[in-house]
Amino acid sequence: MPRIRDIAVICRSKNASPFLVTLDVVFPDRETFDKVRESGVISTGLISRLYSVPERDVLLVEFPPANAFKATIPRLHGSGDVEDTDVYGAQQHAPLMDVEIPA
Repeated sequence: MPRIRDIAVICRSKNASPFLVTLDVVFPDRETFDKVRESGVISTGLISRLYSVPERDVLLVEFPPANAFKATIPRLHGSGDVEDTDVYGAQQHAPLMDVEIPA
């Protein structure tokens, strides 16, 4: 099965605020996006499991005009806190890259 890293043109993360991170996955065309959407793999449940946050705290948005999914989740530590390991939230997308998409 292909993984997101194999079929997405963009898989990234960034701060949405000092207390939120947003995850973006963009596919190359509508056909690929529709296939992923119909598989149901990218869901609030998946994001909840991958990032250890309650499902109720996951905001997942599909944006078909851009062939994209966007998820916003709370950060474990505020950006810049002593315990923070990723001030810009730019390394948080890694768990998404290994998610398998049914063929």
